[in-house]
Amino acid sequence: MSRVKSKHTRPELVVRRLVFGMGYRYRLHDKKLQGHPDLVFPGRKKVIFVNGCFWHGHLGCRLGKLPKTRVEFWEEKIQRNRARDIQNVAELEASGWRVLTVWQCELKNSEMLASRLSEFIEGK
Repeated sequence: MSRVKSKHTRPELVVRRLVFGMGYRYRLHDKKLQGHPDLVFPGRKKVIFVNGCFWHGHLGCRLGKLPKTRVEFWEEKIQRNRARDIQNVAELEASGWRVLTVWQCELKNSEMLASRLSEFIEGK
């Protein structure tokens, strides 16, 4: 697991390229914010997390299924990740930030993702 990256992952790079191509500018992994969001729009007070379906336990997604070995270990690990994600989002929203989570499986439909990102960034 030491080789698993937490920053600059392939799904994150896809979202970054898409958002940049749409003309929006952002900051990366702001250490001052809870959870170090992947994309930060400071002027708009909005952040985007790009989550891998497996590592963050995306419910109902085929990519989020647990391995068949060491099930107890993986259930506990992914449950901790999900709890931390919920806490990070709650703390950010409590301090006035708007939060969007983009899942790895949503990257397949780039048109729908682009409209969702644009609506989030432009919306109130």
